[in-house]
Amino acid sequence: MKKLPKIVIVGFPNVGKSTLFNRLLGEKKSLVHSLPGMTRDCIAGRCRLEGRTFQLVDTGGIFGTRDEPLSEKIREKAWEAARSGDIILFVVDGKRDLSPAEEELYFSMKKLDKPILVVVNKIDSLTGENRLAEYYRLGDKEIIGLSAEHKINIGELEERIASLLPASEAEGEVEALRIAVVGRINVGKSSLVNRLAGDEKLLVSELPGTTRDSTDTLILRDQKAFCLVDTAGIRKFSGADDDREKAGIVKAKTNINNADVICLVLDIREFPTRQDAHIAHLAAESGKPLVVALNKWDLVETDRVDPEAVRAKVRSKLEFVSYAPLVFVSAKSGQRIVRILDLAEQVYRNSRKRIETPRINEFLEWLNAERPPRSKDGSRIKVKYMTQQGTAPPTFILFGHSKSSLLPAYEKSLIGLLRAKFDFWGTPIRIFLRKS
Repeated sequence: MKKLPKIVIVGFPNVGKSTLFNRLLGEKKSLVHSLPGMTRDCIAGRCRLEGRTFQLVDTGGIFGTRDEPLSEKIREKAWEAARSGDIILFVVDGKRDLSPAEEELYFSMKKLDKPILVVVNKIDSLTGENRLAEYYRLGDKEIIGLSAEHKINIGELEERIASLLPASEAEGEVEALRIAVVGRINVGKSSLVNRLAGDEKLLVSELPGTTRDSTDTLILRDQKAFCLVDTAGIRKFSGADDDREKAGIVKAKTNINNADVICLVLDIREFPTRQDAHIAHLAAESGKPLVVALNKWDLVETDRVDPEAVRAKVRSKLEFVSYAPLVFVSAKSGQRIVRILDLAEQVYRNSRKRIETPRINEFLEWLNAERPPRSKDGSRIKVKYMTQQGTAPPTFILFGHSKSSLLPAYEKSLIGLLRAKFDFWGTPIRIFLRKS
């Protein structure tokens, strides 16, 4: 994969970096909140302007807030992103004066010897435009005043960015398998993504709720692309520290619905909890294929723990997602983590599998003879024919003489039979009964 030019957005907290990131990207990918410190990890997205393709990176506030326990790590990640970037967008708040600390940050950035565009955000009135003179004392000849929120003067910034980028040949989008890594707080989701990426891209801390926004990490393995989406730890709103964490939880739930595959991470030392079950329910309801990763296997005394007994416990507690393959991993040592990618590919293929009509008819003939469908009242239902309506998840329609619903126990049994017969392991299956 050709390396794309990288444009990095930097600045103090709450100057509108994430709003600008979303505006340039054309989608609400980075969480925006009125409280400072919403963004902790660096969020990246692929952009294309005037025939030029580049990677856009949103960073955490490079000078942290007083209530931010990870300020130092956030600054380190932001500086690391700035050093690796090709162009820097230095964003300041046009509704207040330039602070001495911001001046110091700007001149420190200048020492990186990279093109820097000074972006004065929140300029949404004539009064604001008159304040632009304040920022020329930085010595930059070109100051771009705009309002990311109200889409004012965004075009000027886009033109300036395009002028600094090399023209790129038309290229097809990389089709990456999108894997949402979900789970409770502190089960090792970010550590798992870092290990797979081979880089400490994401913040990892013993503090609960370290990840607030969802971050995408693109990796290549055997010429195949995977997009790992690290999400905020999902827990009850009542247990969340503040509104920023709550926003991260909402975003994590959205990522479940937008993923191609879900990887549910459990902690081997405490599993499966009620919250694990709740997250597994979200995965099942989404209809997405699922892989369950039991993390921190390196902390287990393997001579005293029977893996099959562990599997049985997980299957028992999370019986409603028993279709999902389970893999024992260690983000710390890297043990079996690439197996997650193999399984994700496999369950994704299964979720999009379409069965030929003759094979479905053959299965239905056997079903009517050996295990005839039953309605909720226990009576037999004669199914005349059966079709596969769709994929992802595989969805089947049974046409019979009755409007009655299938007996729940029978529906569960039928799903198991379909899964075993046509190799639908790893994906939910939907079944509907209609009167012909």
